[in-house]
Amino acid sequence: MITPIYGYGEPVLRKVGEEITPDYPNLKEVIANMYDTMYNAYGVGLAAPQVGLAIRLFIVDTEPFSDNDELSKEEQLQLKGFKKTFINAKMLKEEGEEWSFNEGCLSIPDVREDVFRKEKITIEYFDEDFNKKTEVYDGLIARVIQHEYDHIEGVLFTDRISTLKKTLIKKKLQNIMDGKAFPDYRMKFANKKGR
Repeated sequence: MITPIYGYGEPVLRKVGEEITPDYPNLKEVIANMYDTMYNAYGVGLAAPQVGLAIRLFIVDTEPFSDNDELSKEEQLQLKGFKKTFINAKMLKEEGEEWSFNEGCLSIPDVREDVFRKEKITIEYFDEDFNKKTEVYDGLIARVIQHEYDHIEGVLFTDRISTLKKTLIKKKLQNIMDGKAFPDYRMKFANKKGR
């Protein structure tokens, strides 16, 4: 089931997510709905706070990035096959050179900015069957995970840009809060009346 994506300014996007247990109500359904919602919005990742749930859960499917001709065949294959659910994730390490990538977010439509992040991560998490895993990622996969991980920490990519860039996008962010953004997917806006 496709659910609305919570827009910039919604308080849940600023909450640090709570850990959950395997008996979290309707967990399989929540995860399935998140995938439906993400695919409907043509996203590559979605975190529970973006659908109104302040819990430590996010999903990633990097396949849309796999048709980038600037990447090697090996990188394209990695991105094509990467689809995972992360529960109660903990970032253990971020290392390597910082690199810039133009990021966007389903909660902040029509805003894209260059964000610097470390190139390699080590993350511990539980999969959808509550098997514990510790894995290392780099490149675009690491970047998508870092972006979604920020969401469960109450951080948005706009927090990682310069003060000048924040000033330049201030009006766009206000428009999102006021419901004056028109993406081709359903959204819930912070200040819009009759929501």
